[in-house]
Amino acid sequence: MEGDFYVKVTRKGQVTIPLVIRKALGIKEGDILAVREEGGRVVLEKVGLPEPGEPVGQEAYEELVKELERVRGAWR
Repeated sequence: MEGDFYVKVTRKGQVTIPLVIRKALGIKEGDILAVREEGGRVVLEKVGLPEPGEPVGQEAYEELVKELERVRGAWR
C-alpha cells in the first residue's frame, strides 16, 4: 500500500480509518485499538483481545489488564 491518506478530525476528535487500510490490517467494527503519541505522531495499534466466551489463562489476563491500564493512563 503506497501513498498517504488524509482524514479529517471531527468536533469529537474522531477520524475514519480508510477502508483500504482497515482491510489490509484486518480491522473491523468493534475491534479495540490502542492509541498513543509517539515522536509527535498518533499511533493506532490493534489490541488482540480474546473473543467473548474464549477461555483466558492467568498470564494472558494479566497482560490484558496491563495493556488496558496503559491505554487508560494515556487518556488521563
